Amino acid sequence: MTRNRLIPYNPNLKKFARLLRLNSTLGEVLLWNEIKKKSLGYEFHRQVPVDCYILDFYNHELMLAIEIDGSSHDYKYEVDSQREKKLESYGITVIRFDEWEVRKDMSNVLRVIEQVISEMETSP
Repeated sequence: MTRNRLIPYNPNLKKFARLLRLNSTLGEVLLWNEIKKKSLGYEFHRQVPVDCYILDFYNHELMLAIEIDGSSHDYKYEVDSQREKKLESYGITVIRFDEWEVRKDMSNVLRVIEQVISEMETSP
């Protein structure tokens, strides 16, 4: 697997990313407690600036982003779709979960993440 490319980002977002880490949603905190410290075999980082976006969770090696959509994403399908296309143009795979899903069905959320990682490991 030869991923882990450097992707440009807006340096002005670093300060905002730090604030987001300090003000995480409950879903973000719950998921972080499950995926931190390489618990899935890969190191994820929280609130990572990529291009002009901040990703909730990101693994550089797999180029895998995990996004948790809270109420700020309601009725923003087009914006989220454009954002996802831009990230995919860098080779980033994006997995999206609803805040409610993370809070109420963590076992399924983790199963989906593990499945995506497994597929990425076996694909050329």
